[in-house]
Amino acid sequence: MKAALYSKFQGPISIEEVADPSLAEDAVLIEVKATGLCRSDWHGWMGHDADIHLPHVPGHELAGVIVAKGSGVSKCQLGDRVTVPFVSGCGRCEECRSGHHQVCDRQFQPGFTAWGSFAEYVAISYADENIVKLPDDMFYMTAASLGCRFITSFRAVVHQAKLAAGQSITIFGCGGVGLSAIMIAKALGAKIIAVDINDDSLALAASMGADHLINSSQEDKLASQIRDLTQGGSHVSVDALGSYETCLQSIHSLRKRGKHVQVGLMTGDHASMEVPFDKIVAHELEILGSHGMQAAKYPEMFTMIESGLLDPSRLVSRQISLAEAPAALSQMNEFRHAGMTVIDMDLP
Repeated sequence: MKAALYSKFQGPISIEEVADPSLAEDAVLIEVKATGLCRSDWHGWMGHDADIHLPHVPGHELAGVIVAKGSGVSKCQLGDRVTVPFVSGCGRCEECRSGHHQVCDRQFQPGFTAWGSFAEYVAISYADENIVKLPDDMFYMTAASLGCRFITSFRAVVHQAKLAAGQSITIFGCGGVGLSAIMIAKALGAKIIAVDINDDSLALAASMGADHLINSSQEDKLASQIRDLTQGGSHVSVDALGSYETCLQSIHSLRKRGKHVQVGLMTGDHASMEVPFDKIVAHELEILGSHGMQAAKYPEMFTMIESGLLDPSRLVSRQISLAEAPAALSQMNEFRHAGMTVIDMDLP
């Protein structure tokens, strides 16, 4: 099969002919129809993820068709149109038994713990626990856009922050995660402040429902401005980028008893940062993480999509071929394109 492969962190990425994936008893083989290009893939290529062993095929936001299955798979059928959470739980550990597959002790992650979906085929372990059948009328491009960023934002806003109608939320970073969070918050009836350094990204944020736009590169007193706009601070703030500055500004922008949700990955020097514990204690703030979403929670999201409250296809701003993926992945940190980029496997 054809796949995007790299053999060195931060090294060349090329389209190569490689062996088709082998299939374990609990796995299915998916013919990839579309797969998202995510900043997490860039982090992996940079060497920020200890689970990756070289050589490696990235990709974890995928949609496609099951073309083979292991002898132990009973809930999936050949020909099923499917997607999968980027964190797949084993179904047997304590976290999975309590319903928290997204923090499984033995989690499988395509594109990280195994070769991923920047390829014609990808093997997915723990299939019966994690494969999600797509609604009949959902396009593969839309399903691929759900993969990591949309489902993580959905869980962050709906399940972790428990955002309610009439509350205020500030989203730091208007890439795929941030725009997803804005769309979801709008569907819930919240008042939304979008923060970014790129005016094009902010324009997209406005089109998704943001009520106030702030270009943080032009604002010296960002947290103070947000507290003024929200008459005391946001009920919820989300760091959708993942940096010391955005995380700190997010915390400082909260009202008393507000909730900060960290979605953007914190790597390198940002992984262990100082936080204002004096304010966290005095204002009774909540600091929450959000890491994917369990397969069992997809129906709630699908219901909102089918009702028209959510339209993740609007987040896809660019479709590229697999041949274009190597250059696009290596350039992700340059933030050249607003919205989501999805690889369409049918493009030449």
